[in-house]
Amino acid sequence: MDRSTTGRPLSPVAPPFTLSDRAARTIDQPIGFLITAALANPNLISLAAGLVDFETLPTRETKQLIQELLSDDEVGRARLNYGPSLGLTALRQELIKHLAKLDGQTVEQFGIGPEQVVVSNGSQQLLALLTEVLVNPGDIVITAWPSYFVYTGVLVTAGAQVRCVDTDDNGMIPEQLEKVLREIEAAGQLDRVKIVYVVSYHDNPTSLTLSEDRRPKLLDIVKRFSKRQRILLMEDAAYRELTFEGQPPRSIRYYDPKLEHVALLQTFSKPFAPGFKVGYGILPMELVDKVGLIKDNFDFGTANLNQHTVLRAMTSGLYDRHVVMLQKRYHAKAKAMLEALQKHLGDYAKGDLHWTHPRGGLYVWLTLPSDYDTARDSPFFKKCVHEGVLYVPGAYCYGPDPTRKAPKNTLRLSFGTVALEKISEGIRRLATAIRSFR
Repeated sequence: MDRSTTGRPLSPVAPPFTLSDRAARTIDQPIGFLITAALANPNLISLAAGLVDFETLPTRETKQLIQELLSDDEVGRARLNYGPSLGLTALRQELIKHLAKLDGQTVEQFGIGPEQVVVSNGSQQLLALLTEVLVNPGDIVITAWPSYFVYTGVLVTAGAQVRCVDTDDNGMIPEQLEKVLREIEAAGQLDRVKIVYVVSYHDNPTSLTLSEDRRPKLLDIVKRFSKRQRILLMEDAAYRELTFEGQPPRSIRYYDPKLEHVALLQTFSKPFAPGFKVGYGILPMELVDKVGLIKDNFDFGTANLNQHTVLRAMTSGLYDRHVVMLQKRYHAKAKAMLEALQKHLGDYAKGDLHWTHPRGGLYVWLTLPSDYDTARDSPFFKKCVHEGVLYVPGAYCYGPDPTRKAPKNTLRLSFGTVALEKISEGIRRLATAIRSFR
């Protein structure tokens, strides 16, 4: 037996773990690197992370809410115990009222009961749970081009095939969705299509909102192509309540009153506080129990105290006041970013360089001339870091559609977490890098 220099026997080297196929497919989320890079350089202005405005987090208000919730020992102990797997009953009832109001309906007109509400650990968990319930390796999920890259990671882990649909200033193009579905049908794979995923308000990454007239059109297409199996239209409305300009359209769910094809997902993370990790969704009845069973395998239900806290915030009026404050704050930040882009890059904005104009949410999507490469390992990215500014490379936001090649000349900017007074300087640094490569 081999021995070390101390004369003790050397321990045998442990063999590697054999990972599951799901673990082997799981990819590194780029946001981790971007956050690490921002923390490593305090002088770096990060326009990358899609996080909420740190200064707006309701610490004092939350302290007061929790003191009220725990003021009675016996009641407080119940709130510190486990709760119902699918969510606190009173919260599910309040969420039906809330969603009905957002769609301009009474609870009676809304027509969906609290039994179809699932409360989750953030809406991201519901995205994963619905994918777990519906998608086997090799099944097809259709997303926008570009789309929310964290959900793309969920799909890669699930072993799904990803097909993507073009968008324009009005969101996902219905005719292009139908075209993709016809191609899949012609290939004899229509029975593998399980989900069409749409971020319907101020989407991540582009900030664009699906127009009112396209909402029933997308739903009609999903219905028509649900031939051998029902296709779920998964509506991610995480940024719905961060509308700061104009009147937001009604949800896609509005056009599916019996809730047969649509799952509408929302969250308290963006419009209130992500630390509660409370998301929610209304689902077709056939999916509620299956989602609940798989959720039980993970957590036996979302944190009970957190649910009581957001319920108290809603019923006390605190939540509504907080949302109004956020809308004003993000409107000011969006305005500052757009004014800075015009100031520092306006003379370049002639067709091949342009950006979106958000009416809500946290993002601006910037398209550079086609000869730019904004990838993380590109000279341009390194130049931006050298100038002291960080962004999300747009390539991350294009799903792995085997029939398409992702462009390299886009990037996502976020005004969510950056201080208002630093936005203009961040854009100036970015513009310096862009001009140096021109």
